[in-house]
Amino acid sequence: MDTKKKHRVCPVEEAGMLDHPLRRLYESPKRILSSFVGAGMDVLDIGCGPGFFTLEMARRVGAAGRVTAVDLQQGMLVKARAKLERAGLADKVTFHPCRADAIGLAGAFDFILVFHVLHEVPDPAGFLRELKGLLKAGGRALLAEPGFHVSRGEFQGSLELAKRAGLEIGPGPRIRFSRTAVLRGTSDESMGNAARN
Repeated sequence: MDTKKKHRVCPVEEAGMLDHPLRRLYESPKRILSSFVGAGMDVLDIGCGPGFFTLEMARRVGAAGRVTAVDLQQGMLVKARAKLERAGLADKVTFHPCRADAIGLAGAFDFILVFHVLHEVPDPAGFLRELKGLLKAGGRALLAEPGFHVSRGEFQGSLELAKRAGLEIGPGPRIRFSRTAVLRGTSDESMGNAARN
C-alpha cells in the first residue's frame, strides 16, 4: 500500500462526507456506543472530525460525565464545536488539538473511541502506548479500522502492536465495512486475543 495514501488524513474540506446522514445507516453512533458509554463516564473521541460520534457521546454521559474530543485539524474541532453548540451540549465537551505524533493529554478515561484513525497515524506503536496510559483500570477502547483501507493482515499487525503496548485484545462489535477489536488496559490476562475481523 502507498504509505502516503495510508497515512492520509481526511481534509476539513471533506468533513461533510464524515458527517453525512447516510453514514448513520451503517455506522450508527447510538448503536455503536450503546454498550460502551453511559452516564457519568469520562470518554475520549480520538480523531473526532466534525463530531459524528462526539454528539452521541455527549448525550450518553449525562450531567456528571465528560467528553474530550481530539483532532489533528483545528478546522475539524471548529466544526465539531459548532455541532455540539447547536445541540446545546458543547459545555460537556473539551476540544483538544493533538499533534501528528502525540495525543498530548493527561488523565484517565473510562472509554476511548479510535474510529478509522489508527491507519492515519505515522507511529501506531507509540500511539497505542500513549492510549494505554490514558485508559482507567478496567477501561475499554474500541478500535475500528476501515476494511477497504486496512487488510486483515494489517489489522492483525496493529493488534500485535497493541499487545506489545500492554493492551489486552477482545472481540469488537460487528460494524459494517470495519474491522474491530476492544482494547483493555488492565493486567487481567483472561481475555485472550480474539478479535473480529
